[in-house]
Amino acid sequence: MFNYLNSFKIFKINSRLQKIVFFCFIIVLSIGLIEALFLSPEDYLQKDSVRIMYVHVPAAWISLGIFSSIALLSFSVFIFKNKNFILISKSLAPSGILFTLIALVTGSIWGKPTWGTWWAWDARITSMLILFILYSLYLLSFRIFEDQNRANKISSIIAILGAINIPIIKFSVEWWNTLHQPASISLTAKSAIHSSMLIPLIIMTAAFALFSILIFLMKYNTELIKIKNKGLKRL
Repeated sequence: MFNYLNSFKIFKINSRLQKIVFFCFIIVLSIGLIEALFLSPEDYLQKDSVRIMYVHVPAAWISLGIFSSIALLSFSVFIFKNKNFILISKSLAPSGILFTLIALVTGSIWGKPTWGTWWAWDARITSMLILFILYSLYLLSFRIFEDQNRANKISSIIAILGAINIPIIKFSVEWWNTLHQPASISLTAKSAIHSSMLIPLIIMTAAFALFSILIFLMKYNTELIKIKNKGLKRL
């Protein structure tokens, strides 16, 4: 038996949170853009083209984090039989696929001056493309299958199996000979990126995280409206 939460209370809380998150997003994004475009130095090899990093890298991080969360929530669905996990996962996916697309597009733009080509079947690029396909399949499963229970199961299976791709993306530069350089930022070692570049990178990541939360809250409320229109008083 699925557990339910009071959808009306959640809707009201989310509506208030959206305004707060949007305000915080604008402030953090403004600071991040000033730091990234005007205060951070150019790279001695890549010159100003390195500034694409402040969009490309945070977008990639957020997309990986969101899919990891979706996979974990999907796995939890089979254990706890809680429909709220499905709703949360479904609401996270739009921002996840958006940031995956941003990572692919900005990576292609960055690759042209750096590698001399818009696209290469590099292990990391290819695995990121697979991530975009997984996001697409996950979202499409809710539209293709009319039976909601079947759609929930199929989407959860896609997310769980797709989680295999996450470590492949992460460690592809170590497992294979790729165009990407090894990770410059580590939680266990000193960062190879100077603080003048690391600080705007962190700020832009925070801005993107806030934007993903904003999309999540909006999508979640949209799903609650759909549930209300179906005549359910509780989620």
